[in-house]
Amino acid sequence: MRNILAFRRAFNALRLGLALFLLSAVAACSADNHGVLHTAKGDFGFSLEIAETEAQRAKGLMFRTELAPDAGMLFDYFREQQTAFWMQNTLIPLDMIFIAADGTVRTIHENARPMDTTAIPSEVPVRFVLEIAGGRSEEIGLKVGDKFENVRVGAAKP
Repeated sequence: MRNILAFRRAFNALRLGLALFLLSAVAACSADNHGVLHTAKGDFGFSLEIAETEAQRAKGLMFRTELAPDAGMLFDYFREQQTAFWMQNTLIPLDMIFIAADGTVRTIHENARPMDTTAIPSEVPVRFVLEIAGGRSEEIGLKVGDKFENVRVGAAKP
């Protein structure tokens, strides 16, 4: 009987440890998937999908038919560089926010036209590009020089 009780205690302790480990892993991921744009109108949070591989960046938000006002996709290039985007196979208008490694908004392109293959350049070297629903930048009063906050901002390349 003692062996069964000892086994149950050990098993329960193992389950608790595993649950705590999984919770901490989820918390780390959720911090990565949350961003805030700080504007003169206030702080606006976004639930983010992360595009950090070449394949993820190539697909982006293609073929989506909607994007919630508090959702977006963060493209991370891991170092500052000039970049350009286009809207091929993108079905919804998007605002593209080009962001420096320190989180400073450098360039904003509002309401990129769906399916347009015209290049939209960053104009300056940036580390991040944040895509949000078209027109949302204007709604929140986003301006060049405003700040973006995310755990990746300021972090070195992994």
